[in-house]
Amino acid sequence: MKKKFIVLGVLFATFGITSVNAQINFGEKAIGAVQKGVAGFTLSNADAAALSKEAVVKLDAENEVAGPTDPYTLRLNRLFGKHTAGEGYTLNYKVYKVKDVNAFATADGSVRVYSGLMDIMDDNELLAVIGHEIGHVANNDSRDAMRAAYQKEALIDGVASQSTKISAVTDSQLGKIGSALIDSKHSRKQEAEADLFSYDFMKKNGYNVNAEESAFRILAKMSEGAEASFIEKMMSSHPDSKQRAEDAKARAEKDGMYKPYVQQKIVNTAPVVTKTTTTKKTTTTKKTTTKKK
Repeated sequence: MKKKFIVLGVLFATFGITSVNAQINFGEKAIGAVQKGVAGFTLSNADAAALSKEAVVKLDAENEVAGPTDPYTLRLNRLFGKHTAGEGYTLNYKVYKVKDVNAFATADGSVRVYSGLMDIMDDNELLAVIGHEIGHVANNDSRDAMRAAYQKEALIDGVASQSTKISAVTDSQLGKIGSALIDSKHSRKQEAEADLFSYDFMKKNGYNVNAEESAFRILAKMSEGAEASFIEKMMSSHPDSKQRAEDAKARAEKDGMYKPYVQQKIVNTAPVVTKTTTTKKTTTTKKTTTKKK
């Protein structure tokens, strides 16, 4: 039986065993960017964003992306249409029509949400989870993940020497960088900071901050059972979802805003448009006949 996985971080920090069906294969543009001298050890924000953008373009081409009138897209735009920019970053959102529970954000500000995640979380919980992803972009964790993957794979393949510049990187080597990004994991500190960012994001915008605890409870419940030992191994450097839920609860209690959260109805269907029927009133003119006397 296919096992679900949960991804909450920059490019697929995997919770489960299922092979990732959104694979990165860097194209000629990305190769050209590196061959022209992308700095290996001083990968700038712009460099990381450029490579990330190429990766996401490829991902978008290889996955079923919900169209502009798709109910999932309408819901995501309704929730995040007003949250497209922050201090030093710009965001763009799309939905992948994939049933796995998954979401990720990259250094160029691309946020991709799987329909499987939208199927199990209500609006407030989704705001909390994606707020966490936005936190990784805002805190430059996405850039750091790209830099780490780039440096690691370049060094392994002997592409980098004492020089801080990479003269040439093959498609195969870039593929390894993509795989490293998929397997990347954030540190406990980065995850905690992204959690805090999400909480502040919810609070600042007037959303129900208690939904953050609820979202982590859902993830914690999904990590129980047969996959628990594998998840524990994969997420050894990350805070436990149950602990993160408790931390979210503590933040709300400290602010005097805590109240046990009750999940709302999840609606991933297009809103029903009620057609207004116009009734045309017919006026009948009565003909009067005058008789001659």
